Amino acid sequence: MPHATELIAIIALGLVIAFVFGMLAQRLRLPPLVGYLVAGIAIGPFTPGFVGDQKLAGQLAEIGVILLMFGVGLHFSIKDLMAVRTIALPGAVVQIVVATAMGGGLALAWGWGLGAGLVFGLALSVASTVVLLRALEERNLLDSDKGRIAVGWLIVEDLAMVLALVLLPALAPSLGGSAAGGDHATGNSLAHWLSGHLGDSIWLTLGLTLAKVGLFTTLMLVAGRRAVPWLLDQAARTGSRELFTLAVLALALGIAFGSAELFGVSFALGAFFAGMVLAESDLSHQAAADSLPLQDAFAVLFFVSVGMLFDPGILVREPLSVLAVLGVILLGKSIAAVAIVLAFKHPVGTALTIAASLAQIGEFSFILVGLGLSLKLLPEEGRDLILGGALLSITLNPLFFAAAARVERYLADRPDLARRFERRGADAIAVSEPAKAHRGHAIVVGYGRVGSGIGKALDAWDLPFVVVDRDRRRVLDLRASGLEVVFGDALAPGILAAADIAQARLLVIATPDSHNARRLVEIAREANPRIDTLIRTHSDAERRRMEEEKVGLVLMAERELAFGMTFYALRSLGLTEGEARLYVDASRADSRAEAPTEAEIEQAPELRPHKEEPAAG
Repeated sequence: MPHATELIAIIALGLVIAFVFGMLAQRLRLPPLVGYLVAGIAIGPFTPGFVGDQKLAGQLAEIGVILLMFGVGLHFSIKDLMAVRTIALPGAVVQIVVATAMGGGLALAWGWGLGAGLVFGLALSVASTVVLLRALEERNLLDSDKGRIAVGWLIVEDLAMVLALVLLPALAPSLGGSAAGGDHATGNSLAHWLSGHLGDSIWLTLGLTLAKVGLFTTLMLVAGRRAVPWLLDQAARTGSRELFTLAVLALALGIAFGSAELFGVSFALGAFFAGMVLAESDLSHQAAADSLPLQDAFAVLFFVSVGMLFDPGILVREPLSVLAVLGVILLGKSIAAVAIVLAFKHPVGTALTIAASLAQIGEFSFILVGLGLSLKLLPEEGRDLILGGALLSITLNPLFFAAAARVERYLADRPDLARRFERRGADAIAVSEPAKAHRGHAIVVGYGRVGSGIGKALDAWDLPFVVVDRDRRRVLDLRASGLEVVFGDALAPGILAAADIAQARLLVIATPDSHNARRLVEIAREANPRIDTLIRTHSDAERRRMEEEKVGLVLMAERELAFGMTFYALRSLGLTEGEARLYVDASRADSRAEAPTEAEIEQAPELRPHKEEPAAG
């Protein structure tokens, strides 16, 4: 039970204090993640009061990284990854070499050994995927050319760090360290057994690592592309929202854990490949939406765990050293990135965005620090300097994005100056597009008895429409009949976007949930202010409220049934079709009552009920 108590304490207090400091940071016009980092310092061992369990915090943070990388994979197809390989692969390798050299130079200047310089430089060279993705999402850059290059660049950096984590234990004795802690670094007993029987060969270790990564990649791209979507499809066919969400989390966490245990690949990369193979399925939008809340919560815990490791005293003890580290992270890496991107003939705007993206360090840096300490390569002072650089660079990173945007606007107004920096011949990144672009179409949410009736009418007149439905079996049947259907909950992030809501002319909400209908209208109007809406409801109060908000046409099933029965009754009892139709139309137009007012009847005598005179005698 003590462990359970510690777990509950770190989750509860971590989230509560992160919320408090996040709100405070927002009020001060700082990024909320600054507040999350300060919250970690508040519950860390270097400040008075409650001290959280750092091991548990680190493990919870790792879950956040797994879910985040799974989400990246869902939005980053194999085609997109191959499209950026010409810039991401060489760019990341050159930048790692430059940043490692700068960090190693600082370490040697401080009198550290070669091994410490290598670990220190590598830790400064790799940026945080968590921070990058948050920054790109906030600026709507994740699906842009710039965003795809930045994400691809960091994927290559992560792959390079995986190699470093495997190679460092083998290199440690020759670099002045010890072989202790190697198990922690690689997590692969097979490599140690082979090394013990075949000799401690660096090339053998490298070959084994490349073989494992290659085997895992092949397995995911060949078998995973079939097995992962199939498993999720089976969960979707059950119609259970809980089972579908559970399947998403089980695949993300299960593949991440299995890849680390069986192939020595990092949790993050395993989760990334899981998302990437699922991205080609139509289930990806709903999978991303279902994992988003947990993604956000555990990403907060990641920043809290980083703050817990930081000793603020380093800022007072070694201010110049901290500034030197910060200079490498913010200026050295950024200048190197700009030079590399411009050398590959990409626009200045892309170079500035990549530079801002890399001007911070994060989770892989912390893993390298832990490995360096366990191998006795890195002094504890190095850990404090790296954590200080991470905290300050993450805090300052939004300012770099703002500065990059300002410089880009400045150069846009001065094309002659911009041309001095750019080399002609840059090729645009081939970004995958939807199979079919829509414009001026209708989106029908819910394809039950009401939605299907509307859809049949639209289809009969050859009017374009897209269906959004959560019933997996119905979705597959509709696709088999030739209709365009998006699977998922229309309220979930990205689902209406997948149906091209920004280009739609009409949104038909054929589901009876009034609360969801109002939220759907808000989402639709945020993306497309001029869209028309047709809504179904079972609540007269909701109908009146939505009509007051001018959301379009709102129909209540019982009310429309009453109008139809009224029309038939009036016709049956002797009114002409025109009289009955006029009465019903006037009733429908009056949103304040179920029948025409006395004033309306006085102005239109034909609405007055016709009474037959009793027969004489």
